[in-house]
Amino acid sequence: MDDVVDVVIVGAGASGLAAAVAAHDAGASVRLLEKGEKLGGTAAISGGVVWAPGNGHMTGVDPAADQKGALDYFHALSDTLDDDVLGAFVSQAGEAIAYLETSTPLRFASLAGYPDYYLGRPGARPKGGRALDADLFDFNILGAWRDKVFTSGAVSRLMLRETPLGGASRLPPPAEFMARAEADLRGFGQSVVGALLAGCLARGIEPVLCAPVRRLIVEHDAVTGVEIDAAGARRRVLARRGVLLATGGFEWNRELVANFLKGPLTHPASPPGNTGDGLKLAQRVGAALGNMTSAWWAPTMTAAGDTWPDGSPRSTPVLIERTLPGSIMVNRQGRRFCNEATNYSALAGAFHQFDPNTYAYANLPAWLIFDGAYKTRYMVGQIPPGPEAPDWILRADDLGALAERIGCPAATLADTVARFNAHATAGHDPDFQRGESAYDTFYGDRSRPGVAGTLGALTTPPYYAIEITMGALGTNGGVKTDALGRALDPDGAVIAGLYAVGNVMAAPTGSVYAGAGGTLGPALTFGCIAGRHAARRSNQPFAKA
Repeated sequence: MDDVVDVVIVGAGASGLAAAVAAHDAGASVRLLEKGEKLGGTAAISGGVVWAPGNGHMTGVDPAADQKGALDYFHALSDTLDDDVLGAFVSQAGEAIAYLETSTPLRFASLAGYPDYYLGRPGARPKGGRALDADLFDFNILGAWRDKVFTSGAVSRLMLRETPLGGASRLPPPAEFMARAEADLRGFGQSVVGALLAGCLARGIEPVLCAPVRRLIVEHDAVTGVEIDAAGARRRVLARRGVLLATGGFEWNRELVANFLKGPLTHPASPPGNTGDGLKLAQRVGAALGNMTSAWWAPTMTAAGDTWPDGSPRSTPVLIERTLPGSIMVNRQGRRFCNEATNYSALAGAFHQFDPNTYAYANLPAWLIFDGAYKTRYMVGQIPPGPEAPDWILRADDLGALAERIGCPAATLADTVARFNAHATAGHDPDFQRGESAYDTFYGDRSRPGVAGTLGALTTPPYYAIEITMGALGTNGGVKTDALGRALDPDGAVIAGLYAVGNVMAAPTGSVYAGAGGTLGPALTFGCIAGRHAARRSNQPFAKA
């Protein structure tokens, strides 16, 4: 016998969980389906930061004025945005955050001082306010579900605002970490997903795990349900009001990556379950696609032997390491090719530079180079400060030997380092303007004044190198929607009964990663918008919502 509910949600990441809460509160019965053994997806391993213009945590700021500023900011960065969809995000993000904070245990605080990423553009906020940091969440509230949230291994017991990156001068004492571990208090993306899951469970919405959706059911030009595989059998779940896709991106689907993305994406930083399932489901029922050439890019590194549970290599974003003084990035010729400290998403342009003479990407592979003083002072990924380094971090006693190990001309690398050192000593980088933006030093060593927070010479042997690859936090192209999250066909008509949110949706912000939390902000906002709207429509044949 078929299951019948009002709204079916496919995917139990942050956007799907938010949509489930919103749909329920708008009067709908909800079935939440997840193909994996655990839920949470990319959000669960993220930093848990949410970018939301006009949010209620901004003190002394008029929300309407900030929303106007945010629109100016986006339009200064792109002229290909859908004004209606972007406007829905910007105008309703603050409302969505306030709703989730009053309707679930999810709580945020302002990341004061965390700047937007493109500070030279109108509407950017150099002193922050749009980025929100999730409070710690008690996973004991989840009962048996506490172990069903996806993790990448060890979970963070911190909030970002307790770290130097979030503005703190020091970390909490070890005793506090121990107490939080014993109480199972979690921060970052675990907090966001855990709190949203608690909101679902409190409403009687228990996600159905290991339930991949095989096809959408269409009757009389309306999407009226799904077929799933569950417990070894194929069955149908029918939706009286709508089906909402929240399945994530397609960065782990090699064929889709090759067909759509404008440059290489070889080492995703997201979980390997993001294989474009929702995208393909929507295509089969005639959905239009948008923004398909782009992703939430990030340079990544991969430690030898570090894998996901399925054996796939696990790569991590290189955010702080390339910004700290005493480091540079070079290409295969041993030359610098960018401002290493610029924001991670924008760096894709440098990595995707194509050389028609060699018919290859000029800056791939790339290498992060740093000296012994850097290694002694700073963490590298999960490797603590100190002279010891695992084998996957290349080491040499001098730059010539290091050049041989990474396969670049020794004389060129020596000249590159000498030139950078002279500029670092002078406090000015005329080649790539590293350190001129407040963003550059924000991710640097803030114990050092001014540009010294990111500009520092490489003078102390030994020297080290890590291969830098092109990765992403997820893709941002997907199903084209209207401002309510309703899927559209190629003629711009609404596909009755079908919604898309999160990274399976063509991003409301296009290819612009506005600031920290630039993915979770739209995901939570449109989860609320689409979940609420789906709950209130009547999914009858030829119904007009």
